[in-house]
Amino acid sequence: MIVLEFKLKGKPQQYRVIDEMIRTAQFVRNKALRYWIDNQGVKLLDLYKQCAIMAKEFEWAGKLNSMARQAMAQRAIFAIQRFFSNCKAKKPGKKGYPQFKKHTRSVEYKTSGWKLSTDKRCLTFTDGFAAGTFKLLGSRDLHFYSPKEIKRVRVIRRADGYYTQFCINVERTEEAIPTGKAIGIDVGLNHFYTDSNGETMTNPRHLRKTEKALKRLQKRVSRKKKGSNNRKGAINRLGRKHLKVSRQRKDFAIKTALCVVKSSDFVAYEDLQVKNMVKNHKLAKSISDAAWSQFAQWLQYFGKVYGKTVVAVAPQYTSQNCSSCGNRVQKSLSVRTHICSCGTVLDRDHNAALNILAKGLKQSGIILNTVGHTGINAWGQTDLYSLVVTSTGKLTD
Repeated sequence: MIVLEFKLKGKPQQYRVIDEMIRTAQFVRNKALRYWIDNQGVKLLDLYKQCAIMAKEFEWAGKLNSMARQAMAQRAIFAIQRFFSNCKAKKPGKKGYPQFKKHTRSVEYKTSGWKLSTDKRCLTFTDGFAAGTFKLLGSRDLHFYSPKEIKRVRVIRRADGYYTQFCINVERTEEAIPTGKAIGIDVGLNHFYTDSNGETMTNPRHLRKTEKALKRLQKRVSRKKKGSNNRKGAINRLGRKHLKVSRQRKDFAIKTALCVVKSSDFVAYEDLQVKNMVKNHKLAKSISDAAWSQFAQWLQYFGKVYGKTVVAVAPQYTSQNCSSCGNRVQKSLSVRTHICSCGTVLDRDHNAALNILAKGLKQSGIILNTVGHTGINAWGQTDLYSLVVTSTGKLTD
């Protein structure tokens, strides 16, 4: 499944209709959740029936396409299922009890309620709201996909306009040239990451660089009268600035993950519990700005696309253990150099990256610095040939 996003270009009155569609979708989702609260044990089919009842009871709700109403009922049931799975798994802390939505920003259609033009450059909504035809602005081309492959059309309102996402039922695969390299990655705040070869990637700190402008815009919002048009304009400008920061962060994560995956056949990284780490109020902003979880998600995605092996390893003691002898050298976060009694002197993050690589190789069944052992190769195949990983991170037969 791939997602292609385009910006919708239309008239102001058309955008107001989209706002009505989104508010209606929010109403349907909240009503479905209320029905579940009042009638414990209901299933998705029961919520579908409630959607049909809502369409008859509320005329304006009936304007929304039937499949769009069902999609909002699915959102409610997914929240319910996630709550029960967290309870069953005894997840610590809050279990995520389903909440009523107050600021929904999207509405989702399935295979009806919309229509593409012949040249696939315009999108028309055909349900009761009759939002009309919008031009699709974007760099991607829908000509490569048939309308039958488009399973969902999602309309999203953002600070800088309205967008539509096409969820297309195709698998993305890319040809990759084997490099014979294995790499371990340790993420951090001083450097975005340090690999097992000792190379580092600079931490861009997008939020920190924009923080002064964000504070100024936030101050302007606070000074405006509540409910005034000037306040709405100030809120929009603040939202655009936040949107720019989030896009910069996402763009950096995608490009960095792509370079890492294409340059190596085997990638090991830390499976960090970022949700617990941000509880440290002194480092929470910097950790959130680094977007380690987003980077890890793109590593996994590109690993599947390019057929590479990407492994997440437990982060325990990767910084404390010596990568040469295995002895544990206790050190605080302020100590940035690893010094062991065996004579090993390394940067703290470089030492951790070497330990992460060793853990990842062991977890995948590849033997480190041992000849004649059969393991898995960098393409995820088993028992094809013997591998050896040298100290430089090279995979050889």
